[in-house]
Amino acid sequence: MSDSLKTLGTPPNAWRVDADIADLRREPLPPQIITVPTHSKTLRLDLAKTALLVIDMQNDFCHPDGWLAGIGVDITPAREPIAPLQRFLPVLRSHHVPILWVNWGNRPDLFNISAATRHVYNPTGDGIGLGDPLPKNQAPVLEAGSWAAAVVDELTPEPNDIRVDKYRMSGFWDTPLDSILKNLGRTTLLFAGVNSDQCVMATLQDAAFLNYDCILLSDCAATTSPEFCTQATLYNVNQCFGFVTDSAAFLDVLE
Repeated sequence: MSDSLKTLGTPPNAWRVDADIADLRREPLPPQIITVPTHSKTLRLDLAKTALLVIDMQNDFCHPDGWLAGIGVDITPAREPIAPLQRFLPVLRSHHVPILWVNWGNRPDLFNISAATRHVYNPTGDGIGLGDPLPKNQAPVLEAGSWAAAVVDELTPEPNDIRVDKYRMSGFWDTPLDSILKNLGRTTLLFAGVNSDQCVMATLQDAAFLNYDCILLSDCAATTSPEFCTQATLYNVNQCFGFVTDSAAFLDVLE
């Protein structure tokens, strides 16, 4: 290939071009094949085609001054993924696996949020719902760019990580997430975050419907819902949508 050709796009979904040539071959990234055990099967996968989605590990869901804690929810379970993610993220980054922070961050005007969605979080109309100020610091609930929608301090994203705002439980609905993953050439997705039976599960289901390979990391995902919700989530992922393992299974291989 001529040295005059310049890369246009995001590898591996990139062309090589100059004034006379457009090379459309899209050279693949070098493979990084690993073998990982799961609850149902041993997986053979390529880290060069893998990404991690960290869903809703943000102040409104995981901080004592956030929205859930403010309306009386015990957020202790929502903080359980923090420690395993602190161990896992640097190892993934060292192997050039993209980290995507998929946080609930609404438009300030809420123009794309229906009354039905708002009703779920403020059924009486006089509570603290989407966009309303939090009592302790006045941050607007789940608003993009606010403290409420920011990743918790213990999991500060790095500059090369990718941020995606979502507006509903699924991170794929009405967001650029699918386009970003396709540009990165990522077909195997690891799932972490909260709540495992709600936003994590909805995003994982949509990923499966879009033909991604889905792996739920049970120690890096949690929920404030009752225990039977966790058991149903693990069952449904194994049965219908993908595989279940934990970060330790990856660390045993990668470290």
